Amino acid sequence: MLYTIIKQNSYQDSINLMLLTNKISTMDGINKVQVMMGTPANKDIFKSSGLYTEELEKAAPNDMCIVVDTDSEDKVQEVLDEVEDYLKNQSIAGSKQDFETVRTWDKALKVMPDANVALISTPGQYAAEEADKALDNDLHVMIFSDNVSIEDERRLKEKAHEKGLLVMGPDCGTEILSGVPLAFANVVKKGNIGLVGASGTGIQEVTVQIDRLGGGVTHAIGTGGRDLSDKVGAITMIDAIKGLAAHNQTEVIGIVSKPPAKEVRDQVVELLQSLSKPVVAIFLGEKPHNHEGNIYYANTLEETAAIAVDLSKGNPVKGSYNQMNTEVPAVNLKPEQKTIKGLYSGGTLGYEAATLISRGLGIGLSDSHDEGYLLQENGFDVADLGDDIFTQGKPHPMIDPETRVKYFKKAAEDESTALILFDVVLGYGSHEDMAGALIPAIQKIQSDAKEKGKEIYFVATVCGTEQDPQDIQEQKAKLEQAGVIIRNSNNQAVRTALAMLDIELKEVEKELVSVNQPAKAEISISPALEKLLNEKPSVINVGLKSFATAVTETGGKAVQYDWRPVAGGNERMRKVLSVLR
Repeated sequence: MLYTIIKQNSYQDSINLMLLTNKISTMDGINKVQVMMGTPANKDIFKSSGLYTEELEKAAPNDMCIVVDTDSEDKVQEVLDEVEDYLKNQSIAGSKQDFETVRTWDKALKVMPDANVALISTPGQYAAEEADKALDNDLHVMIFSDNVSIEDERRLKEKAHEKGLLVMGPDCGTEILSGVPLAFANVVKKGNIGLVGASGTGIQEVTVQIDRLGGGVTHAIGTGGRDLSDKVGAITMIDAIKGLAAHNQTEVIGIVSKPPAKEVRDQVVELLQSLSKPVVAIFLGEKPHNHEGNIYYANTLEETAAIAVDLSKGNPVKGSYNQMNTEVPAVNLKPEQKTIKGLYSGGTLGYEAATLISRGLGIGLSDSHDEGYLLQENGFDVADLGDDIFTQGKPHPMIDPETRVKYFKKAAEDESTALILFDVVLGYGSHEDMAGALIPAIQKIQSDAKEKGKEIYFVATVCGTEQDPQDIQEQKAKLEQAGVIIRNSNNQAVRTALAMLDIELKEVEKELVSVNQPAKAEISISPALEKLLNEKPSVINVGLKSFATAVTETGGKAVQYDWRPVAGGNERMRKVLSVLR
């Protein structure tokens, strides 16, 4: 039976409520549960999950809605007690914070008059409006939120460009500015390599590999995955490249991008060729055969990092860095076990895996697959479990293991599955013990397979550094004790999985060829961008409070804007107030 509780004017951010939902769902006697704010979009989620009740009709966007499916009415009070304890603990944690909390833009700017960055993680339908306010106050903007229209993205980035500011995002998961992480990021050593990426976990993988190779990073600037589309035109990437070109501490520039529009890619490359600094670039999906002038092209994220570190140390660049560097584990497979299932929390890591697997199979990477999947070919699947289709009403899989566990089980049910390939991404914003959270499902799958007289192998990479909040060695050890084959990069993990099925990836030795390079550009940047790249950021954090904590823990300054929907979430009134503002 369904029971509904409405807590009026009790706003909480969506991540907190998702985690609370997961916690309550593990209680005995609870069939299903959902805790969300009463927005129209969330009411649709209640409907699609079979938890919609008439009481929800009256709920306002600022009201917390709890719907419990249980056979015992007594369980409802237990759920309420759990909710109250959870919110109380959130309040206690908030009282220990190292930053001030405010409720308006005016107060945020008064508390931090030297603020230069706004980090926005509100629900997507409100993010563009908050970004406009930030730009009007001459702040650079990072939009973590997704579900922002591409028209709004283009408009905001053009507005920022005219003001000498950057808009990083939307759907931008990673930034490192002068050693300060914004949103999801690893703790990496400082150095002389600056990165710009239309990619989140791609930046994380490259910065982690740079750190492991003894290099360091000045900045890692995420642009949002659509920045190199023809509808946006690389506005943020071009401005960020110019910023790094003018930044004295950055001696090597790295570019990471999901597949770009060709004409936009060519525009970016023309700018890169005009720089006096060496550049390493990876455009995922391409398979470069040579380096050109001052641009060194990489085939994998691991190779991107290796080339960048060699350039940063004045070492010669090798023809290839992609050879497998470990032995291939022996396997005992049934004749029907012929496929790999890649289940990734990192979209760019997933795209790299899909690219390498498709090359191993001798096929092109096709767009003809289900939404959320990057590869579906002859039983070989690679899914980006952080795609919107998998995260509606759920936390990102870097935060919450539930979706991954579900798809682990689904993969194991396919008789053709030989290996399950996955990533564990550490750092700020990520789960405190993802290995521990995944191991019970892994062990259950392995046990069930053995009962059927077969083996299912797990191969993983852990994207993280020794400095991350999680203990990387402990994470690796837990996984290895559970029988998971661990490799030190996503590239090596994919190659290992392919080799276990006797599929070989051949690499060409790239040579440096001369090109007709444009004249070296005279780079000038705005004072606002110069300040961003030469000082630790001062951040107005609009949304998820944990992001402000990461800023202050790493030497940046933050003020928490405890955001609430304008006009109680009433769309018509919100638009009227926006016009009158």
